[in-house]
This record gives sequence, structure tokens and C-alpha cells, in this order.
Amino acid sequence: MQKSVILLLLFFQLQFVSAQRIEILIKGGHVIDPKSKIDGILDVAISNGKILRIANGIDAKNANQVIDAKGMYVVPGLIDIHTHVFYGPDPERHFCNGPESVLPDAFTFHSGVTTAVDAGSSGWKDFPVFKKKIIDSSKTRILAFLNIVGAGMRGHAYEQDTNDMEGEKTALVAKQFSKYIVGIKVAHYKGSVWKPVDEAKKAGNIANIPLMIDFGDNPTPLSLKELFLKHMRPGDIFTHCFAELKGREYIVDTVTNKLKPFVWEARQRGIIFDLGYGVISFSFSQALPAIKSGFYPNSISTDMHADRNNKMKDILDIMSEFLALGMNIHEVIGTVTWNPAREIKHEELGNITEGAIADIAILKIRNYSIGFYDHDGHKINGTKRFVCVMTIKSGQTVYHLN
Repeated sequence: MQKSVILLLLFFQLQFVSAQRIEILIKGGHVIDPKSKIDGILDVAISNGKILRIANGIDAKNANQVIDAKGMYVVPGLIDIHTHVFYGPDPERHFCNGPESVLPDAFTFHSGVTTAVDAGSSGWKDFPVFKKKIIDSSKTRILAFLNIVGAGMRGHAYEQDTNDMEGEKTALVAKQFSKYIVGIKVAHYKGSVWKPVDEAKKAGNIANIPLMIDFGDNPTPLSLKELFLKHMRPGDIFTHCFAELKGREYIVDTVTNKLKPFVWEARQRGIIFDLGYGVISFSFSQALPAIKSGFYPNSISTDMHADRNNKMKDILDIMSEFLALGMNIHEVIGTVTWNPAREIKHEELGNITEGAIADIAILKIRNYSIGFYDHDGHKINGTKRFVCVMTIKSGQTVYHLN
């Protein structure tokens, strides 16, 4: 009797789902979802901002809008884990409410990005302004790493002030705004003491969030081996992982052209390696030997900021570059969706599963010859390029190419 009741309830539940009005139905696209390992031609039904159903042959008669995605890839909305979006008019404030940051909606949706993570533009002193001015007014979903420097990225003089690096105050603001703050950032420090990292770790431990470490382009005597193996914790993130800038240590030994052994050890410990491409923060001289040895970034990110008319690339260009470097499409999609979602502990994002938030990017790969350059002028050739056809955020179409 009990079994019969359960079967009857399941029958009515299925009937309700099948009859439920579909707001958007994506038909016949190649769905790739790294979380669930979905990889095939399927239909995706969206209703009330969520993924209603993923299956073959979903009836279109109950759909308000039908999108023909034949020949395209249907993937989770992209997550750019390293951006600078605390834009403001004051040239003295650099990335923190200054013009070196960019307005997020200007670069996200046309690239398939539904979530942009600010990488420490604000410290605890200015985060409420950042939230009110940018986060609350943007259509893009904005999350943030909070800079361990209370004044944020106001310029190198501010960022060297170890007296303004207070783990407890930073953690207090991180917990107060835990809906938005996903981690603690250390950036651009060129001194000889470990206080910035250790205060950031204190804040991360109190707020239970990861660190993102950026040694930037500053000369520093601080050792990467000591950073990775003694100061960083499993789940902490090292960004600009393929940078080769004068004055800082690199992960690839430039004499032997081999990845340093402690880098493998760090990965085994659970240290995350983020790309943070930027303008000068990616070099083929580091990337090619690392990739040849099988060392790919955990996450691909842009380091998007105002100086993007030179060699700054959007996330689709960088994804295309890594196809040319030998990653397959499934690996590339994982580095901009499910991997960063887990890195920032927001696993409600970065996936296409039934009941999940309906963040979706519909992408096409176009075949043509393209050259990829780094800031030193090194070039590799590619034959494929990602193009965004449509972006859906929380069930709403926010960009379409056609």
C-alpha cells in the first residue's frame, strides 16, 4: 500500500513538471556541465530563474521562448574569478574607487560571464562604498576578495603599509558581508616580512574563506616555496601563475626550463593556481614549459582592468588561447565554471543541473587562423575561437549576438 502511494505521488509530480510552463527552452545544443559530467546533445528548460529540466526531446508546446542551439555549446554561465571592477573617477585612488578599474557590465555578458569576482580592489575601509556603488547597481553578479590592506588598491605606497594590514578588522567586514566577500587578497607587496600573508591568513581563518595571493611585478625576497608550503593553506589561490616579471620568482626555472618540484608539491597540498592573465601577467616562457609537463591552471581568469586596449583579452580569447595550447574543450569549460565556483565556495554557481540557478552561456567555436601574443611578443598560432551567442543570468536573457 505504501509503495503504491509513493508511486502515485511520483506520477503526479512528473505530470506537474511536464505541464509546468517553460519560460526558455534551449533545444538541441551540446550541453557540457563539468559538475554532473553531462556531455551531449540535450534540451534545457528554464523556469522561475532555475533549471527546470535537462533531457532529450522536451516538448516545446509549453515554452514561451524556444532557442535553437544546434551546433552550439550550452555551458554554465562563466565565472571570471580575477577582475577589478571598483570603478571611480578619482585618479589618485587607482583600482579602489578609481579609473584603473572598469564597470563590470561593460565586459561581462557579451563574453558569457555572469559572475565577476573583484580581486581585492577594496579593503575593509571602503567595501561598503564598493557594495553600494558597484555591486548593488550592476546587472552582473559581483563577488569580491577583500584586500588585506584596509585602504585597498589605492597605489603602491598604500599597499606597502603593513600597519594597515589587520586580519581581525578585515575578517569582521568579511563576515558582515559574507554574501559578497569570498576571500582575502594579498597583492603587490614588495617587502621582506610575511605579515601581509599571515594577517590575510588570520582573516581567512576567522571568516572561513580562502586567500588569493598576488606577488605582482614587485621585487621581493619572499620565497614561493615558503609561501606555498608554509604559509598558504589547502584551497588558497596563487594568481598570475604564469607571469614572468622582473624581480619576482617564477614557477618555471628559467635555466632548466622545468617546473620547480615544490610547485607540484604545492598542487598536491591543494594550492590552487589561477591564471590572472592581465596585460603583463602571462608569459609563454612560463606557460609553455609548464603545460608541456602537464601543469594547467585550475582556473582561467582575465585580471580585467582599464588598461585593456593593449594586450588585455576577454575571457573567451584566453579560453581560445588555451585550446591552442592543448587543453580540450571540457577542460577549458571547467576552468571558467565549476572549478572557480568551488574555489570561492559558491557551488550554487558554475553548473547546469536541475534546480540550479539558470546561468547559461551559449557558445560557438569558429574555425579560422588566429595568432596569440604575450606582452614579450612571443606568438603561437591557433585555429579555433570561442564566440558568445547568448548569455542567460538567473533565467533572464542578458545578451544575444543575433
